Parts: sequence; C-alpha cells; structure tokens
Amino acid sequence: MITITTTEALAEFCSRAAEHPYVTVDTEFLRERTYYSRLCLVQLAMPGDDDSDAVLVDPLAAGLSLDPLYDLLRNEDVVKVFHAARQDLEIFYVDAGLIPTPLFDTQVAAMVCGHGDQVGYETLVRKIARAPLDKSSRFTDWSRRPLTEAQKKYAIGDVTYLRRIYEELAAELEETGRGPWVEEELATLMDPATYRVEPEDAWLRVKTRTNSGRFLAVVKELARFREGYAQSRNLPRNRVYKDDALLELASTKPADMKDLGRSRLLLREARRGEIAEGILAAVKAGLDMPADKMPKVPATGREKLQVNPALADLLRVLLKARSEDTKVAQKLIASAADLDLLAAGERDVPALKGWRAEVFGQDAIRLCEGRIALAAKGQSVRVVEV
Repeated sequence: MITITTTEALAEFCSRAAEHPYVTVDTEFLRERTYYSRLCLVQLAMPGDDDSDAVLVDPLAAGLSLDPLYDLLRNEDVVKVFHAARQDLEIFYVDAGLIPTPLFDTQVAAMVCGHGDQVGYETLVRKIARAPLDKSSRFTDWSRRPLTEAQKKYAIGDVTYLRRIYEELAAELEETGRGPWVEEELATLMDPATYRVEPEDAWLRVKTRTNSGRFLAVVKELARFREGYAQSRNLPRNRVYKDDALLELASTKPADMKDLGRSRLLLREARRGEIAEGILAAVKAGLDMPADKMPKVPATGREKLQVNPALADLLRVLLKARSEDTKVAQKLIASAADLDLLAAGERDVPALKGWRAEVFGQDAIRLCEGRIALAAKGQSVRVVEV
C-alpha cells in the first residue's frame, strides 16, 4: 500500500492519473475541535486493479504541497468520483477555493438508479462490488501518526471499491438515459454558495419559537458575532456558546458583566474576555436596531395552506407508484412538503421541475386537476384517464 509523503511523488501520481478518464477520491478529516475540517488524509485511485493504481496522500507530511492534487481536481478531462461528496468538497473549497469538476457522486447516482435513499458506501460495496468492508477504523483519530495498517486498509477501500461502483452506475445511467438527472442533482454540490457560511445569515439556523422583531434582532446579532468569532479562531461555534445559551441571552438581554454572570447556560469561558465583550456588544446592537432593519422569519406560506387531505393522500399513492415504477427513492422525487403544497394548489414546487416533472410532476398536476384517477390492480397502482 503506497503512502505519498512528498510533493514529487504526488505530482508523479497525479500526472499518471490525468491520462485516465476518471479518478476516485475520498478524504479523512477531523472537525470535532475546529470550525473548519482539518484534512488528515486523501485517498486516490485510478482505473485498474494494480496496487500502484491506488494511493494514500498524507497532507500532514512535512513539506508536502497539495498543488499537484488541486491541478488534477481542476482538470476537466478527468471525472472526479466521490461517494457522498458534500464534506469532501467543502474541504477542497475552503482549502483551495476549488470545486472538482467534472464531478460524479455515487450516492446521488445510486438513488437515481434505484438503490434507495441516501444509500451508504458499505451497502454499495456489498451490492455492487460483492465485497465486505471493515468499518471499524471509521471513527479513529486520523491526525495521529503513524497510521495503523487497519486504518490504511479501511481508507484505501474507500476508493478502490469505488471504481467498480462508479463504472457500473455510470453504465446504468448511460443505458437508462438518466445521466442528466444526476447532473441536476449535482448542481447544489457544484455551487460555491453551498460551502460559504456568512455570519450575517447565521441566525437563520437558530430555531426559535418567537417571531418578535426585537428578540430576533438580538438573536441575529448574537449569531453574527458567534459565527465570525468561530471562523476567525477556527473553533466550533458551540465552543463559543450553544444555541440554548444564545436564546437565553436574547431573552435576558444582559447589559453588563454582572448581568452576564447570571446566565445559567453560558460556558465559563464566555463570561469574560473577548467573548463576553462581544456578547454585550451584540445584545446592544440588537436592542438599538431600527425597526425597519429588524429581521423577520422567512415566510414559507405553509402556515396558511389549505391542504386538501384526501388529495394529499392520493398524491402519496401516486408517488409510491412512480417510485416503484422508476425504482427511484420516493424522497428524491418529492418530499412530504411538496405533496402538501401541491394539495393546497401551489405550483412553485421542486417536484414539478426538471426530471421530477417527467417522472411524477406532470401526473401529479393531472391528478390535482381531476384529469386522471388511480386504480389498484393486484399489488400495483395504475393511472386511469378520466
């Protein structure tokens, strides 16, 4: 098993990989004690069965530059194959400002090809590669050196079996013509905005039960300070203060250090120094915010929906039938929220766009308009023209 620890060796491997149509990629990282993921290992494999076709790259090795890898990830002649790529892509975007292209995610492809919703890598290895996968090293400390043989074996398996999985899924997509479906699903993963967290918008992730403008103004300022502080210090946001402490502060609105000391939920470290000063400044900024600048909970319109429950049930039956016909996971075709929106007369719904419209959306509209009905036939459901 080859472990690359020098820039020269990495450049040589990436040069060979660039001559192939695809390369499989995976990473191991740690994030428990940092805001941004700490890259600890990169696994790469080219097409083939030889051991030299797969390597481990040690980004923690002294003097190693990942520039040759980044050049490969930018190479548009080589497909970069991942499984459940979201976190891997975030690492590359944060570290190098790049999103590998062209991209193939076997988890997305597997859902389109009928292997279930958010199917795991281990399941695909068992079903497609016909091999067992030892996951015992999954949650080990990948920053410690030297890596154990068990860690290395686990890590390399994440890209060697991925070759077989990719080739079979890509062939199935070619045969069924569903390649464009996967491309639609990858659009979010390919969007840089997916990996940017703006402190200004951090409050939107804080769950609160009140819509009071003044309360939300304080929540927004506290969340903004926390996010900016966590990013600048590379700390998990919960190490600054947790959501429950944030909401407590927004309710009590401390004006000075004495008030801050009465908090039940605030960590000890947050009761003094820069964090404490930042909290007090954020609370004051929220209280001083002009009324016309106060945030509002984004309106979904669902609170006022007049959902026809019988129609919603029929749409669920249609969705199940279409899922079985196409062997595509129901959740990928339409969410429960989509069905309720449709049953309430809404038409700006994801299930009515792109490939989903062909699979489900067009018939869903016809069902809502009374132009088709559903009939049971044995164990299946069929559409009947009205």
